[in-house]
Amino acid sequence: MSEPIFEFGKGGLPPAGEDGRLDAPAFHRNAEPIWDAIGDMLAAKSGAVLEIGSGTGQHIVTYAARLPHLTFWPSDILDSHRASIEAWHRAVNLPNLRPPRSIDLMQRDWPWDDGALATILCFNVIHIAPWTVAQNLVRGAGHHLEAGGHLIMYGPYRRDGAHTAPSNEAFDASLRGRNPAWGVRDLEAVTALAATNDLTLVKTIEMPANNLVLAFERR
Repeated sequence: MSEPIFEFGKGGLPPAGEDGRLDAPAFHRNAEPIWDAIGDMLAAKSGAVLEIGSGTGQHIVTYAARLPHLTFWPSDILDSHRASIEAWHRAVNLPNLRPPRSIDLMQRDWPWDDGALATILCFNVIHIAPWTVAQNLVRGAGHHLEAGGHLIMYGPYRRDGAHTAPSNEAFDASLRGRNPAWGVRDLEAVTALAATNDLTLVKTIEMPANNLVLAFERR
């Protein structure tokens, strides 16, 4: 995968604790708003939930504890993040939380061999990666989700070709300054990409800090 914009535990972010757990400041700001947006949707599901780009592991651990009837699979491309996920796994000891996988979305046909998925979660990923990552994420969702399954994404998006706030415009400029292949994506481009992979946008939820939750359903 393309170089990450940051690695938790580095660049001024809180270091890992003695047990290896990393702490993401953003988790404490957005975990509950995201839950409020998607909790009912997840609660209505049965089967398996895959999170791509789990980072520290805090989101998936929190949601797995609230939804014991679902099986949660975390994943991340970075070794240090997977180590943190494993540490959180040891700390909470949830029977419905599986060990983290390494999934590289620069791989066109990323593998998944544990059956059809009820939901794929992906938070704050596609703007800190090349567009290829979004393409492969959505392509994989169209292949690995069961009929009626959902791809749920969270992050900033442009709408109708424009940023939704000056802060998002500044953030986009900083991303593109680091890597021209990164940047805040157009909602319409993501929706069109999903449509070519048998996914329909069924929910768009306004979130704090000018972010959106997008829920796509596999036909």
